[in-house]
Amino acid sequence: MQPRNMSMSGVVDLAAVKAAQEAKAKAEQARAQSAREGGAGAISPADLVIDVDEAGFERDVLQRSAEVPVVIDFWAEWCEPCKQLSPVLERLAVEYNGRFLLAKVDVDANQMLMQQFGIQGIPAVFAVVAGQALPLFQGAAGEAQIRQTLDQLVQVGEQRFGLTGLTVDPEAEPGGAPETSEQPAGPHDGLLEAAVQALDSGDLSGAVQAYKNVLNEDPGNEEAKLGLAQAELLQRVQGVDPQQVRRDAADKPADVRAQIAAADLDLVGGHVEDAFGRLIETVQRTVGDDRDTVRMRLLELFEVVGPDDPRVIAARRALARALF
Repeated sequence: MQPRNMSMSGVVDLAAVKAAQEAKAKAEQARAQSAREGGAGAISPADLVIDVDEAGFERDVLQRSAEVPVVIDFWAEWCEPCKQLSPVLERLAVEYNGRFLLAKVDVDANQMLMQQFGIQGIPAVFAVVAGQALPLFQGAAGEAQIRQTLDQLVQVGEQRFGLTGLTVDPEAEPGGAPETSEQPAGPHDGLLEAAVQALDSGDLSGAVQAYKNVLNEDPGNEEAKLGLAQAELLQRVQGVDPQQVRRDAADKPADVRAQIAAADLDLVGGHVEDAFGRLIETVQRTVGDDRDTVRMRLLELFEVVGPDDPRVIAARRALARALF
């Protein structure tokens, strides 16, 4: 099955942002738990290449992608280019020594996965990082191109999600890779799950209230903060006329409400820099309460995207220049 938070489009959307934040938090929790237990066991180089089917996809790919980038090689026995590409990927998986995991999917036996990833032909190579699917390349590729792509993938995993990879021991027995264990249920997991279900079902008011209930008990809960910011954003744009909002923003550049409404639409549509830039320009044109209103909305949008996103970091600098 396709996971709720997997973004197949390649466009930055709210579900992808939420999944990235959740996966980063889970990865940090897993590392902390491992440290408390004296460190996770090392795996054999042979365990860096695994066969994956539909039944094990969530466990072997999605859950593992919170620890290490997972590269998926879609192949078939009859595919001649696959017979050239797959051995290169398998060799590089061992050479990269745990910085990524290679999952091999036989498309003949796993047609549903092939359809869910929108694959038109093979070989096709994707990656899943912190629950997010990224297309890497399709068809034959040279080793230099593959290495460059893998280097970028590993860098994203390390810098954006803190995924430092797996520990590999040449002396470890194959098949001894530690299984991904479920984290103990937290005190607010039931409330958070109710909020997610409400969000997924379109009950935005219910989602807002559920996240607020968590924050009333645990004001520092990062997942609830992010979820509330998302739910309130979606609630604000629900039922609006996008064309009218954009006309108002174009016709009334000094109208704070019009610019804020347009920025909300920008962000929901994935135009992150446009949303931030619009509000920063509005901050520069306003004073007093109007300026503070715009600034607060911008900070709310920062929460939706996440503090570690490079676009948020750049926009914070621009906001500081606009204010001071």
